[in-house]
Amino acid sequence: MNNYQRVLVTGGAGFLGSHLCDRLVKDGAEVLCVDNFYTGSRRNVDALLGSKSFELMRHDVCFPLYVEVDQIYNLACPASPIHYQFDPVQTTKTSVHGAINMLGLAKRVKAKILQASTSEVYGDPEVHPQPESYWGRVNPIGVRSCYDEGKRCAETLFFDYWRQHRLRIKVARIFNTYGPRMHPNDGRVVSNFIVQALRGQDITIYGTGEQTRSFCYVDDLLEALVRIMDTIDDFTGPVNIGNPGEFTMLELAEKILRLTGSKSKLVFEPLPSDDPRQRQPDIALAREQLGWEPKVGLEDGLRETIGYFRGVIEV
Repeated sequence: MNNYQRVLVTGGAGFLGSHLCDRLVKDGAEVLCVDNFYTGSRRNVDALLGSKSFELMRHDVCFPLYVEVDQIYNLACPASPIHYQFDPVQTTKTSVHGAINMLGLAKRVKAKILQASTSEVYGDPEVHPQPESYWGRVNPIGVRSCYDEGKRCAETLFFDYWRQHRLRIKVARIFNTYGPRMHPNDGRVVSNFIVQALRGQDITIYGTGEQTRSFCYVDDLLEALVRIMDTIDDFTGPVNIGNPGEFTMLELAEKILRLTGSKSKLVFEPLPSDDPRQRQPDIALAREQLGWEPKVGLEDGLRETIGYFRGVIEV
């Protein structure tokens, strides 16, 4: 990436966005970070505030933005169930109005734009692992629908802008990602288990604990996003980005207990509504088109994440 590349990152003060801003500044870009701080935090980008290549702007993507940029990474949207279900109408607005506004900006300034979509577009899948060709099995009226359907609608908008206006789009379907700067109270399973283990609290497992997830370390994800943005214009995606290693919730809990040395006990609660039973990415397309696959194993990534949480939570 050359030094004259001007890059907008929406949701840039969040978990993924702040790491992406770090990476882009390091790569020589001029980065404009936009966030309304609903779930993002200024602390996540503190280290960048002194850089001449970084600018922070408080802005909500539900409203138009008028700036001059070459690339846009659209990451703005609360991504954990606790946060996106707190104000579901606003979650849908952020996904849909945010996509419309960022696509409009990209069209005006002829920027290349990447949509951070999600594995949630597959819902509770009947196909395993999930390839990009699978259309998904999503409840359109459930408690998770504000996020699932919001992200699905955003993908629709991106592809309609590509077909109708020949906009240069990229769509990445992000599977469970973890690492430093996760919000301690975001309700995601990795942060939940680590915080509970470090505090010696019971570890809450929903259902039987046999449901599976695949966990991608944040550094691996960033590498994939940058590679997607750098692909030829004809390659739009969607492309799955995640770690195909599949673990049950019980396996994850046992790893975290061992790595933290915690004496916490496992307790079981009813499974939340519409919670997927299986989730594993088919990353054949990412391997073929991006030459990418994750390199960080789950235990190594968990050690880094546990180290971060030891420094930010009270135990």
